[in-house]
Amino acid sequence: MSITRRIFLRNGALAVVGTTALPRFLTRAAFGAPDPGTRNKRLVVIFQRGAADGLNIVVPHSEPGYYAMRPTINIPKKSVLDLDGFFGLHPAMASFEPLWKQKHLAIVHAAGSPDPTRSHFDAQDFMESGTPGVKVTDDGWLNRALHDLPPDKSAFRAIALGPSLPRILSGKEPAVAVNNLNDFSVGGKNPNAAPMSNTFEAMYDQSVDTVLHGTGQETFDAVKTLKAADPAKYTPAAGANYPKGRFGDSLKQLAQMIKANLGVQVAFADIGGWDHHVNEGSTQGQIANVLGDFSQSIAAFWTDLGDLGEDTVVVTMSEFGRTARENGNRGTDHGHANVMFVLGGPVKGGQVYGRWPGLDQSQLYEGRDLAVTTDFRLVLSEVVSRYLGNKDLKTVFPGFDNQSAQFLKLLG
Repeated sequence: MSITRRIFLRNGALAVVGTTALPRFLTRAAFGAPDPGTRNKRLVVIFQRGAADGLNIVVPHSEPGYYAMRPTINIPKKSVLDLDGFFGLHPAMASFEPLWKQKHLAIVHAAGSPDPTRSHFDAQDFMESGTPGVKVTDDGWLNRALHDLPPDKSAFRAIALGPSLPRILSGKEPAVAVNNLNDFSVGGKNPNAAPMSNTFEAMYDQSVDTVLHGTGQETFDAVKTLKAADPAKYTPAAGANYPKGRFGDSLKQLAQMIKANLGVQVAFADIGGWDHHVNEGSTQGQIANVLGDFSQSIAAFWTDLGDLGEDTVVVTMSEFGRTARENGNRGTDHGHANVMFVLGGPVKGGQVYGRWPGLDQSQLYEGRDLAVTTDFRLVLSEVVSRYLGNKDLKTVFPGFDNQSAQFLKLLG
């Protein structure tokens, strides 16, 4: 099968594992703290696909309307992990409590897209393109966020944890998809697909790309050396207990690459299972199960990074929230505003940011949903501008009135 660099970057899957045997370009700082003068800042974006129920994730337990509208699926006040006397975490998210108390974790409630769509496909597309309501945008905001930053020769500068490159990372900047640790081939189900080891090496041997040229062979040597180690030999840091499953494996894989100093600058991962129209559950059930996976995986990732967490910011988002009222099937339908988590070394955590709109009937969006009071792009703009250092926000989020004075001041 003939493969071009563009096809590879869009559809390829690289497998990287931890090892102590490293090629020459990694020896300068492998698995250790980088030189403070050249410390790399990393942004990790996590998408909760399916429209997570923000009201049962960060519970407004002192809002009377919350319990009135959710007689069977509410999180009882006695079970809520209280944060500030008004909001509290779902009990399945106990692994987030230490992050909150250590002030590494911040929450933005009533956040989301201003676009009114209730279509999963359109809403996800808008949040990944960063242009709500505009369907003709051909690249993703996370890719555009790299445009104005100093070039990096690492092939791992922008990575997605999954089998193919998502909308959010499509664009002019090179990006790769990292799938299963043992998957070192391209072509999906095509039985005639060439082994990636051969394709990858041949591509780099012939590369004249200004980003990859001159580092291709070393990058391939790194991947080949890391691949030669048994993935089971990688031992996460003490206390980093990743749940079994796709999401936990993805974040463990990402931690390995970051700790191997492969030049990761932006990364993307997603987790599905949030569309709970029927039998959503309360302290137990569907939402509790996926919240446990979600929060435990992120907490393990944070623990695994150790000191590297000081140079890492994690942002979570979902396409829209759920209806304020439960439906007749003990579930919730497609709503509007939601909750975002922001975790990291420079984050001013231990606070719930944003204006709470309330759940009285007169305060609901279209009479049924939590209203959006913080545009999701405002949160992302602050991280891109103040943390990554890309001040060209009109390019990253075209059409959005980005005023730094409106930032929530999530970062120290």
